[in-house]
Formats: sequence, C-alpha cells, structure tokens
Amino acid sequence: MGVAAADGSDSAEAARRAVTEATAGRDATLVMLFVGPDLDVGAAAGAARATLPEHTRLVGCTTAGELTHEAAGSLGLVAVALGGEGLTVTTSVGMIADGARAAGQVAASALDDVDAPHRALLMLVDGTAGGRSEMVRGAYGATGASVPLVGGCAADGFVMRTTYQIIDDKVVTGAVVGIALGSPAPISVGVGHGWTRLGEPVVVTESDGQRIHKLNDQPALDYYLTAVGVPTEGPELFARLQATGLNHPLGLTRPGGEEIRAVLAIDPEERSLVCGDVPQGTLVSMMAGDVGTILDGTRSAARAAVDGLGGATPIGLLAFDCAARRAVLGEAALADERGALADVAPGVPVGGFYTAGEIARTKGSRGVHNATLVLLALA
Repeated sequence: MGVAAADGSDSAEAARRAVTEATAGRDATLVMLFVGPDLDVGAAAGAARATLPEHTRLVGCTTAGELTHEAAGSLGLVAVALGGEGLTVTTSVGMIADGARAAGQVAASALDDVDAPHRALLMLVDGTAGGRSEMVRGAYGATGASVPLVGGCAADGFVMRTTYQIIDDKVVTGAVVGIALGSPAPISVGVGHGWTRLGEPVVVTESDGQRIHKLNDQPALDYYLTAVGVPTEGPELFARLQATGLNHPLGLTRPGGEEIRAVLAIDPEERSLVCGDVPQGTLVSMMAGDVGTILDGTRSAARAAVDGLGGATPIGLLAFDCAARRAVLGEAALADERGALADVAPGVPVGGFYTAGEIARTKGSRGVHNATLVLLALA
C-alpha cells in the first residue's frame, strides 16, 4: 500500500504530487483520494484521474482532516494506492435521494462481479445525510453476513453543510459510493473508541430516530446534562455543551460493547438532543473519555485489525477516524495516536481521513459509529 500527502495553493498540483508518490513503483488497482476542506475537490479529482492509467479506479471524498503513518491533521490531501497480484476492485454509486436503504443496496452491487477468497465493501457516504443505519442495512441485505462493511462519512471540515465524493472522473454529493475489494490475502476490520460508561444504561423513551426527546421519561437534555455533571440552565449553556458533547457521547448498548453516537446539537426549548440513528426503545449510556482512553481505543482497533489477519503480515491500514476524536485529542496528541498505531503495527503504512461518522459492520446488520476509529487491515 502506497500513501502520500501533499498540500499547497494549487489543488491540482497537490493531487498530482500525492498520486505520483503513492503509486511509485506499483501498478495500482485503486487510488483513494481524501481531500481537505481548504482544497478544490474538483480540481484535485480531475488532476488525479488524468495522472492515473485508465485501468486504475479512483474514489475518494472530502474530509475533516487527513492522516498517514507520518503525519495527521490538516495535511491538504492524502492519496492511498492499493494494488498487487489478485486484487480486484469494482465500484458502484447509490443516490440517497432514491432512499437510504436503496442507496446502500446499489452501492453494495459493486460486489456482484467480485469472486475472491476474501472480500470487503468500502462505503464512502455523504456526511450530511441522515438514514445511515438504513444505508448499512441496505448494503448488508445485498452482501450477506460474510462480507464486512467498512468506511466513513465525508466531511467539509467541521461545517457540515455540503460534502463531496469522488468516483473516477465525477465529483458527486448526496451519494453512497461502494468500493468492492476482492483479494487472495486476508482482509480484516478493527474497531475501537476508548469511551467508558458513566453509570447504568437508560432507556430512550421518546425519539424520532434523529432527535432524542426523553430519556427514562425525562426531558433528554436535562437528564443528559445532569448525568454528566453540567448545569442545565444559564447563558453559557451552548458553550458548555460544545465541550460536553465532545467529551460525553452516548453509547448504545450492543452485544460486545457500546456503539457510540455523538451529541451533535441541542434544542433548549424542546429539551431534546440531536443525535442521529438512536431509535426509541434503545438502551444508552452517557460515556466519558480523555486523551489516554482515546489512545487506548486506537490500540484496541489496531490489535483487532492485525489479529484478524490470522497471522498474515499487514501491508497497510486504511483508517476512518472520527473528527470528534481529533477534537478530543487536540493537535498536539495526534502524533501520539500515530505512535499508538505504530506500537501495534510497526512499519505498516497508514492512510485515511477524519470523518463525519464511521461504518464498520462485521456481525449482525448494524454498523454505524461516531467518535470511533475504524481500521481496515490488508495482507
């Protein structure tokens, strides 16, 4: 796996440099281009496509930052090149306007023509769209239980107004891009977050799926703020919540641990929490974490990804790391996260981006995450 980052005022030139470096010495089957919010995604995608041979597939998206084994943060853009004997790549695009579940099904149709001992479906999703759980269910219904789903939601920095995805010579929005991988060598997924529970789980007693109105039959905002030790009123409420929401996401009770959801916003009049993909009746916990626990989550994800290769040597880690984790770590600790990955997988190339949400489904039909690190390990 080849990885390269590039920056500069000329987006096209940055893309050419990164793609050329990432593909040097290899016949790439797939190049993924992760483009930061300060660059022109159309110019970058066009230059990348023109730089690559016709048989190399190009996909990518806009980001809230980028990361490699050498650097992390606002890098400009990152190119990740995959190739090698026997690697098969096909792509498909579903439009969310046709329905979230249908978009996931269309994206998963990329796997229809992939026949290999080891397969996975990567998904790059519009980060401003709702219905992510439905997208995953649609893809799961098409792929079946044996194929892992992994990916991330495109971002536009931390603005969350419009995000873009790249598919060969096109830049699209409102889409689910599916990238099917087939390989003779093992492919593995690792997931980790580092958040721990504050107290016992409570029931979401009123929710429309995107907004939680009541927890344990109490106004959700008041219950949440009291549980995490923050005053429920006052002129500084919004400022307090900005920090509180980052450091105290919700954890949905799932077999094997919590599935994390970020608290995206509040409604002080309705006393509700804006928190996507949390159905009524779900058991949730208030979560807590700090730099140390987040780095523990990084190591946990890396160990799971590497161990899942069954003893095969990893040649690369593709990383989908939540923008919320970047914010909690702070710029100074991003190097520590790279160090945590290197502790588990020394010398292994890493390439990826900071997302507006993560996808990882290895068991069951669920697979939507926030404030989590998802790694795809390739052998």
